[in-house]
Amino acid sequence: MAETLEEPAYETVNVHDGFEVRRYGPTVQARVQTAGQDGGAASGGFRRVAGYIFGGNSERTSIAMTAPVHMWEEGGSGWLAFTMPSAYALETLPQPSDVGVLLHPTSTSTVAVARFSGRTTPKKTARVEKVLRAAMMREGYAARGPPVLAVYENPWTTLPFMRRNELHIEVDQDES
Repeated sequence: MAETLEEPAYETVNVHDGFEVRRYGPTVQARVQTAGQDGGAASGGFRRVAGYIFGGNSERTSIAMTAPVHMWEEGGSGWLAFTMPSAYALETLPQPSDVGVLLHPTSTSTVAVARFSGRTTPKKTARVEKVLRAAMMREGYAARGPPVLAVYENPWTTLPFMRRNELHIEVDQDES
């Protein structure tokens, strides 16, 4: 049986045809800049952040794995992030041994979320984004920031049809 991983807590604000709007509280992410979201770049970023939580830190201690893995492109760079378990605050996390792994506090955010299964190829993710943006526009939501791919299952061991993926797009909070 698969291990149950902690996921960031959220409140469902609204449910629409094809997507829902969620409000997430503040968290801390361990993130790394990547060459993009393609398989090789994401895999390299994953290994670096995984190295941090599996003991590559100032205390040489393990930190529990969480889900999902977040990936996005912003400012010409790719990013990959793990949300740290809720038991930790920025001040209580050990410092990464890899200077490229950044501990980043996030603030409360409201996001539109579309769920999908299968592989997370760039073409498929772009199709999901196009449909989500059209649905958001239809319901009167304005997007803020880049789309964020949230991958919950291990793409190397989980059958494609069983994979749980989401695309998150932040919305203006006063619209929710």
